[in-house]
Amino acid sequence: MGARGRKSAGALSTPAVETVTAIQRPEPPLDLNEMETDVWIAVVNDAPANWWNAATLPMLAQYCRHVVGASRISILIDQAYAAEEIDLGLIKELTNLQSKHTASIKACLASMRLSQQSSYSARGAAGAKARHTTVERPWQS
Repeated sequence: MGARGRKSAGALSTPAVETVTAIQRPEPPLDLNEMETDVWIAVVNDAPANWWNAATLPMLAQYCRHVVGASRISILIDQAYAAEEIDLGLIKELTNLQSKHTASIKACLASMRLSQQSSYSARGAAGAKARHTTVERPWQS
């Protein structure tokens, strides 16, 4: 049974403490190498802690693999251009591989809603454009 009478100022001013469970950020999978793990940690820490769920984690792992793969191919392209005899066939193969990695990176970002375009609204952009156009009003002429 509750206490009778008026509550004291101290009882009124002290808020009830609620137990809050912290949301744990997902740990990188064990099959990622060191560079891929660094990408994982950077991406996970860049998004809100509650952004991640079990469905997005495999896509995030693939994203990390593609980012590191594209970076490694970039190094190979630089080495191919720095060689004494430039092998255009090799450079073409490497740039095709890099393009495929880039397309995969873009697809992963879009599906996880991490890209800038996923937060872009065409309607909002159209409205902004309309607000910045100058229109001569009838009473101004």
